[in-house]
Amino acid sequence: MDLATFLVQCLNALQYGLLLFLVASGLTLIFGIMGVINLAHGSFYMIGAYMAFALAPFVAQAVGGGFFATLLVGLVLAVALGYVLEWGFFSFLYEREHLQQVLMTYGLILVFEELRSILVGDDVHGVQPPAWLAGSVPLGDLMTYPVYRLFVSAVCIALAAGMYFVLTRTRLGMMIRAGATNREMVQSLGIDIQFLYRVVFAAGVALAVFAGMIAAPISSVYPGMGNQVLIVCFVVVVIGGIGSVRGALFAALLIGLVDTFGKVVFPQAAGVLVYVMMALILLWKPDGLFRAG
Repeated sequence: MDLATFLVQCLNALQYGLLLFLVASGLTLIFGIMGVINLAHGSFYMIGAYMAFALAPFVAQAVGGGFFATLLVGLVLAVALGYVLEWGFFSFLYEREHLQQVLMTYGLILVFEELRSILVGDDVHGVQPPAWLAGSVPLGDLMTYPVYRLFVSAVCIALAAGMYFVLTRTRLGMMIRAGATNREMVQSLGIDIQFLYRVVFAAGVALAVFAGMIAAPISSVYPGMGNQVLIVCFVVVVIGGIGSVRGALFAALLIGLVDTFGKVVFPQAAGVLVYVMMALILLWKPDGLFRAG
């Protein structure tokens, strides 16, 4: 493997890991703070990808906007979707057993998949990136790297920095971290835990939807894409530590490296390397790499 190829694979691992972190960070917040096993979280990623495909013509016709206007409209719709779902469904699950949570959220997967089939169909679709992000930059004499992938990595880094600031430097972040540690104490201090849960859930949905929207030009849009990312996201949450956003970041980047380089170095075993790594880490640290916070 020459230097240019190694650099390309490092950039691919970074981009994949950061994108995975966006999806998994919302899942770890919902799981760690609200105590809800949300199997439908991958469906939000799928919804975001289909939004990038289906909303673009309507946004262009209504406001004359392009890709970034579609992202903005999609984020607003994602926050509204998260708020409504928490109010209408998830607010009834906090005191229920995990089996009931699994059954209801699995039912939501079926509902979302059927709605997707009715509204958009079962075909595979492509989404074009903005024209000014459609080029590539040279890496060495023979290799290039897509500008859009660099853009995705930069956006994910900016969002990760924003999440760090909110969670560690703001009153809302303090309440979220306290809620992950002791929700009863937070409620006894007069904080509206119901509103806090809705904010957290809406933010988690918005992160997954946004990840799906910016990933659509890279991975295309196809049925079942949410189920694939859901499994890896749970691996991220388990490795990083339930409720730990910092752990989700480290775990996602680690999975990005193992998965990307595994496909190059050990292509026949690439599908199991991530899970072998998870097993080894859990043997070393059964609770994950980091505590909640």
